[in-house]
This record gives sequence, structure tokens and C-alpha cells, in this order.
Amino acid sequence: MSLADVDAAIVVQGAQKRYGEKRALDGLDLVVGRGTVHGVLGPNGAGKTTIVRIMATLLRHDAGRVEVAGYDVRSQAREVRARIGLLGQHAAVDEELGGRQNLEMFGRLYHLGARRAGARADELLQRFGLADVGSKPVGKYSGGMRRRLDLAASLITDPQVLFLDEPTTGLDPRGRAEVWGAVRSLVGGGTTVLLTTQYLEEADQLADRITVIDRGRAVAEGTPDELKGKVGGDRIDVVLHDAGQLGAAAALMGPDAETDVDRRRISAPVADRMAALTRIVRALEAAGIEAQDIALRRPTLDEVFLHLTKETGESGETKEIAA
Repeated sequence: MSLADVDAAIVVQGAQKRYGEKRALDGLDLVVGRGTVHGVLGPNGAGKTTIVRIMATLLRHDAGRVEVAGYDVRSQAREVRARIGLLGQHAAVDEELGGRQNLEMFGRLYHLGARRAGARADELLQRFGLADVGSKPVGKYSGGMRRRLDLAASLITDPQVLFLDEPTTGLDPRGRAEVWGAVRSLVGGGTTVLLTTQYLEEADQLADRITVIDRGRAVAEGTPDELKGKVGGDRIDVVLHDAGQLGAAAALMGPDAETDVDRRRISAPVADRMAALTRIVRALEAAGIEAQDIALRRPTLDEVFLHLTKETGESGETKEIAA
């Protein structure tokens, strides 16, 4: 996405960061539109947390341009800090205090004043479905409730831009769903959210656009559907009754077929979905191969992620892939 295409809340151009000989960021480019959720995906060590820390003014980059909410993070750090919120990977609340006490404390730290801090705490508890447990010690909260409180604390100053660095790490499916609902409500209110995550499902559920980074550079950018289209459009999955016939079935499905022995499944990209389905069903029947299940589907973000990061890893160089 170019600057000409979007009203940008975040602009990163050619960002570089070194730790000795290691390049944490190697010319990273990133543009995030206002009022959107933008996902940043990448393997461990790709540079996700590094760029978040730079955008949040917690770390200085070595070269390049980084602007948040219209301000340069290096020369206008105070203006940036006044307009952002940050939810890191680890809880920042006090488990012995109640939820409301925690939010009041954060409000006072931001110089809201006692009355305003209390009003803001009540507003946020209501907004995130925690009003009925606001007086309960946080140590008795579930994981999802605690993360929602963390999210509320990051919004004490009503930031224009919110950074969520792997916000649901360690949560069970229910807790993750609770946080996802809270994030959706934020964007509905106009907040810009930059989300880093290793959960591909999370990015698929929340992000309007996604940037995949590897070795400190962007290797792909687009909507979830656009990224899925990069690995061959539609796919057909065939599950067999007899694992011993996987090799023969894979040969019938083409040279790009991938076999999962444990699941007795072959998956292959297809161009014309209905014609391919008909051809494969007939070919399997003619070969006497019994299928337990056959399904057409779009690629998953997991497949996109593995495809893109495998491509950069095999060559040793990051390839630019146009969105």
C-alpha cells in the first residue's frame, strides 16, 4: 500500500536497526491506514517486536523514516507518546488491586486527576464488560478478563493509535475470543490498531490488511484474501480411507500436491475449481482409490505464511512480492 492510496496513521520507510552484526530491521516499509486493524506477521526474530518498540518510542532506529499519528518518532517523541497506547505480551496490571483501582492508578499516572481517572475507569470497565468485577482483585480474573483489563489500561488516554504486541499469547480459545471482541469494538470507535501475532487465525479474524515480514523486511502485504491468492487460489483436499494409497492419489492430483500422512490427506492447488473437482473424482474412481472426504477451499493464512517465509529462507534473501 502506498502513501497515495491511504490516509496513513503509521508510515515506516526503509527502517533499519542493528544489534551488533545482526540486522533486526533491514529496510522495512509499512503503511497503516487510519481507523483500521493492520496485522504484522512473521516468524520469531523477524523484527515484529523491534518495530513496535521503535514506533512506541521505546527504541531508536538506526536509519529510515518512522512516523506515527503524523509525528516523527525520533524528533517528536513526546507528541507521539501522547497519541499512542501499547499492550505488550505480558500483563502490566497489579493482581492484588481490583480492576477499577488498577485503571484509576493508570489514570493518575497519566495526570488525569482523581475525578477524571475514576470516571474513565468506570467508562472502560463498562466498555470491556468488566463492570461487575471491577472491585474484585485482578488475581481472581480469568486470563481473558485480565487481558481485557490490560487493553482497557492501554486506552486510559483514548489514544489515536494502539499497538498490540501478541496480545493473546497464552490465552485459551475463550480468552482469545474475548480479546478479539474488545479489539473490534475499538476499531468501531475509530482507533487505529497495529497487531503483531503468531496466531494466523487471529490476523484472519481481525486484520483489514496484513504485512508479512521476515529477516527485517516486508515480503508481502495485502488483505487476507489477497495474500491467500498468492499461493495458488483455490485448493482441493482429499482424505483417503487407506493411507497406503496416498502416493497413487497424489500422482493423480498433480505435481504440486502435498501429502499429510497422519491425516491421510492430499492437498493441491486448482485453477478451475469445479472442473478440477470433477476430474479428480473421476480419476480416483478409475484408479480404485476410495475417498473418505473431498472438499474445495481457499488457502489458509498458515499456508501463505509458510510459503512466503520458506521462500525467503531457502534463498537467504528476502524477495519483494507485490500485493
